Amino acid sequence: MDSEAIERAALADLHAAADGTLRQQLDLQTQTVEGVFISIAANLAPSSLVVNRTLGLDDDTNHIAQVVQAYERVGFARPFVALDPSADPASTAAHLASHGYRRVRSWMKFSRGTEPLPEAATTLRVAEIGPDHGTDFASTVADAFDLGTPAIPWLARLPGRPDWRIYMSFDGDQPAGVGALYIAGDTAWCDWAATKPSHRRRGSQTAIMHRRLRDALASGIREIFTCTGEDAPGDSQHSYNNIRKMGFREKYLRPNFAPTQRQA
Repeated sequence: MDSEAIERAALADLHAAADGTLRQQLDLQTQTVEGVFISIAANLAPSSLVVNRTLGLDDDTNHIAQVVQAYERVGFARPFVALDPSADPASTAAHLASHGYRRVRSWMKFSRGTEPLPEAATTLRVAEIGPDHGTDFASTVADAFDLGTPAIPWLARLPGRPDWRIYMSFDGDQPAGVGALYIAGDTAWCDWAATKPSHRRRGSQTAIMHRRLRDALASGIREIFTCTGEDAPGDSQHSYNNIRKMGFREKYLRPNFAPTQRQA
């Protein structure tokens, strides 16, 4: 899989992890429009762009209209729409502007191969976790990504999923940080990196990334992808720098769009 395809697959599998009760409680929906993947979690916090987002949008006006209508139907005012690398940004921006969308901060996509790993020092212990730590994983992610407590039972289902490997750093027995690895064939996607505020600046994310990469390479993975917000003035860019420290290369900058009028 390429960088876009594996990201879509990971988001689709998150939806697949939810049972009927969670789908109803969170108003979880997905829709695929000729390769454009629309993810909706309408009852989560308004800032929950990591799950209320569209991947792979092109400059087809019909596809753009269907994406806009999908979020309008559920009354969700703050979706995040990412362009496919093949799309013409200027043309797509013009079409989206007619629906009240504007360009917002882009995401940098990264990739790395099988090169040797650099060291990652920390006093924290890093371990792969299973369902018994599902709530700890989910609460850390929900806090970091502004998903709110209703998302916890949903995210808690990822540890133990067949194509996921979930990791946690510990300060003694206390959870400190988390990170996830989604595997598809000989490619992998690093996702859901988060650290509790009480344990930041202690090397948790670098150590968890190192462990994910080590395990991925040991299992025969040939290429690994991840992403974070683009480098921007005034932003400390801890995640961006940690990704590069682990040997990832900047692959391409992916434009994102969101509605101009954002409701609370």
